[in-house]
Amino acid sequence: MIEWLLKKIIGTKNEREIKRLRKVVEKINQKEKELDELTNKEVIAISKELFQKISQEESLKDEISKGRITEEVILAFALVKEAGKRTIGLRFFDVQLIGGLVLHEGKIAEMKTGEGKTLVATSAAYVNALTDRGVHVVTVNDYLARRDAQWMGPIYRFLGLEVGVINSDYSSYRVEWVDEDLFKKAVEEDLRVWPKGYFEEILPSEKINVEAKKAFFTKLVSCDRRSAYQAHITYGTNNEFGFDYLRDNMSFSLDDIVQVKGHHYAIIDEVDSILIDEARVPLIISGPSQMDTSIYYKADQAVRRLKAGEDYTVDEKNRTVQLKEEGIKKLEEFLGIENLYDIKYIDLLHAIYQSLKAHELFKRDVHYIVKDGEVLIVDEFTGRVLPGRRWSDGLHQAIEVKEGVPIQQENQTLASITFQNYFRLYQKLAGMTGTAETEALEFKEIYGLDVVVVPTHKPMRRKDLPDMVFKTKKEKWEEVVKQIEKEHSRGRPILVGTISIEDSEHLSKLLKERGIPHNVLNAKHHEKEAEIIAQAGRLGAVTISTNMAGRGTDILLGGNPEYLAKEILRKRVKFRRRLLRKSGSPLCKKHTE
Repeated sequence: MIEWLLKKIIGTKNEREIKRLRKVVEKINQKEKELDELTNKEVIAISKELFQKISQEESLKDEISKGRITEEVILAFALVKEAGKRTIGLRFFDVQLIGGLVLHEGKIAEMKTGEGKTLVATSAAYVNALTDRGVHVVTVNDYLARRDAQWMGPIYRFLGLEVGVINSDYSSYRVEWVDEDLFKKAVEEDLRVWPKGYFEEILPSEKINVEAKKAFFTKLVSCDRRSAYQAHITYGTNNEFGFDYLRDNMSFSLDDIVQVKGHHYAIIDEVDSILIDEARVPLIISGPSQMDTSIYYKADQAVRRLKAGEDYTVDEKNRTVQLKEEGIKKLEEFLGIENLYDIKYIDLLHAIYQSLKAHELFKRDVHYIVKDGEVLIVDEFTGRVLPGRRWSDGLHQAIEVKEGVPIQQENQTLASITFQNYFRLYQKLAGMTGTAETEALEFKEIYGLDVVVVPTHKPMRRKDLPDMVFKTKKEKWEEVVKQIEKEHSRGRPILVGTISIEDSEHLSKLLKERGIPHNVLNAKHHEKEAEIIAQAGRLGAVTISTNMAGRGTDILLGGNPEYLAKEILRKRVKFRRRLLRKSGSPLCKKHTE
């Protein structure tokens, strides 16, 4: 009763945090009005002075690194807000500034889907990049790393900061102006996308300065890995940051190290997925082993003679298998050996256990797919296929034998680290997600991170309904199809999230039987899928997607006009090319080029 009264009088801890930060937001908004009066040249000069001041004062650097809100931090937030208006035509809402302040303080900001977390991250990233100690912005896939860096790049570049991007396959980029001369002209002539003195929340399309918009376009330019990390802010995926750390620790020369600025500050998107769900997933760098791979064929033949429960036990929760006495006897008889546990048979015993795991714990189209005679791992958290990745310690070979595809040489572990241990290397850590409050205790105990629930900009209209639980999968799928059929007949757009490729394809099969048109996305081609999922809000659209396909794309009711415009332009270009080819016009070759 007393606790309830106290909450009513002074509010919950979260409410008090929001109230405190709203006072800071008021100061930022006041600074924004002062900056709005200045020219582009003057705003850029202020940013340059602020960078020099902070990067040269160790005490100020430490204050910012600790997440303190100083006068310099307030000015920096106002500069980002002003730069966002002038370069990309987006003005921070107050709740987005609150989200940025939460990130700066080294906490987790829980923000609902569609609240603009990509923009939120720029404020905290800019402030901490002023220390010149390096900032890493962690996204969930390569496409989002490139997209976010290029989309938000004009803000950073306008304010004088360098931005890098790291992707898989060791490809790296720097964000540069599409036309440097056009940018300089826009600065000289004080061109702005968002008009001076306009302080409404959203800019009507007729007020957008198209000339300024063109001047502030950025592009990605290929560079070496080290150069991408030398930038003030680096965008990339959790996997790539982790693997680069392992490679650096295996380097023989300082010249080969790429993470030159160390691990100062990281902002993690979908932080609950990376720090909780995938926390203990190991990143492994492996090399070829000298072991004879033919041993796995022998192990597979032997294992196929055993029966689960009778000859061995399976623990699906801990993902282990254990041989029983009956199973050991059967194996010894089949293999013609006296003692399977003799030291000289240790490699064979290891291969047998890996073969048992392959048969019992790793399912086709759930944990892996077979394509073009190759076993490809499927990320259990994202549903994405991971080309080039292999399980270590002979597990991949055991699965290859099980599936009857050519066996490749075994790998041995050379270096390994879990996401949990990697991200604990950072001096300051922050994150964003739509669902963090439920894991608040784990974040606090494991990483020392507090969770702040940031209110939505507008009142929530979406209905978050309780879960429905069924006795069997068959009943569940029947109800899912029934609901889809019902809503589709009314023309309502439907997005269905699944946890695996197998589930996506099963549901697709059921919908085909009912004659319901739909799209299936399995997070294999991020750019293409982002365009498809952007139109998931069209009338009567049904889209089935694994949890990570097309992540970070705005789904607007009626369809996304930006992506729709791109689609229409592509169709027009294809149509024109067809006409030119048919006519045999000499322009055809030139047009194709």
